[in-house]
Amino acid sequence: MTPAPGIGVFAALVVAATPLSAQTPRVAEQASGTTALLKAVSAVNEKVVWASGGTAVVRTTDGGASWEVKTVADAATRRLDFRDVHAVNASEAWVLSIGNGPASRIYHTTDGGSTWQLQFANADSAAFYDCFTFFDKKHAVVFGDETRGRTMILRTEDGGAHWNLLPDAAVPAPLKGEGGFASSGGCITSHGKQHAWVGAGGPEARVFRSEDQGRTWRVVPTPTPFVKASDAGLTALAFRDDTHGIGVAARINARMASDTAAAAVGTSDDGGLTWTLRHRPDKPGAIFGVTWVPKAGKTTAVAAALSGLFYTTDGAERWTAATSFQYWSVGAAGKRAWGVGPGGRITRVEF
Repeated sequence: MTPAPGIGVFAALVVAATPLSAQTPRVAEQASGTTALLKAVSAVNEKVVWASGGTAVVRTTDGGASWEVKTVADAATRRLDFRDVHAVNASEAWVLSIGNGPASRIYHTTDGGSTWQLQFANADSAAFYDCFTFFDKKHAVVFGDETRGRTMILRTEDGGAHWNLLPDAAVPAPLKGEGGFASSGGCITSHGKQHAWVGAGGPEARVFRSEDQGRTWRVVPTPTPFVKASDAGLTALAFRDDTHGIGVAARINARMASDTAAAAVGTSDDGGLTWTLRHRPDKPGAIFGVTWVPKAGKTTAVAAALSGLFYTTDGAERWTAATSFQYWSVGAAGKRAWGVGPGGRITRVEF
């Protein structure tokens, strides 16, 4: 989905905070080596993390004590905009550039970002791809905006050597103008080898669900509680297992920095079939990203918003501010989460 104005087309530790209690995380600002607006992050483990935004791709192999800037050869000349990244280890990763037609591209590296191979260049001038998710290093799916009355989902079974558009019969009929939030890498997510979910925006905030590794999809049968408007929708989903999910939504417009929409956070305990409205952080600002923190407790999550990074330890009943800077995405592994945002900002939150 093409974001509204303000979203574009949508080393060493510097600061450290001492925890006040076992529930209060340590927060550390990290030097990314770039001033790009970072909009996606992929945490492989507590040491290896990749992030992307604009033409920049950065990687750490030491938990963020140092970051390296990686160069995709033709990114600058083509003015690409990397809005999603997925890594399986320190050597192998994929990045997704967004935009209409050939601007939507997927690159792959197997040598830690020293070289990149173009795997996919969108040949449909009307299509616009937003985000991707991987079940493993061979199987992945890409979600795109509604194009000519069809839902656009690509799938690969060979690590991206071939990306194939799913047939109409395998995907839900779209609503006019329906698409994904192309600015946090969270509009599609997966867990395990079979389950995946799409959070869509546009006329309604709909959730698509797959139980067969992205081969077929259906809309959940009950309405979701999230923000619904032509300039709003789901911005990110995350699942800690096949059953328990959390989703965030926002108004994506010129007033998103002051967004206070109440229907912005929801959780599911039935695999995304139904959603229960939860509390949002009490500061104004659109919420763009969310992640569970796997080893910090079953109900611990971190949200990335234009008013800061926020954490919850009770499944989104209460949120506490960890920082007050702007963030666009967040990813986690072990007991650590990394939020990314403007000016190359990377902040680590450790529980």
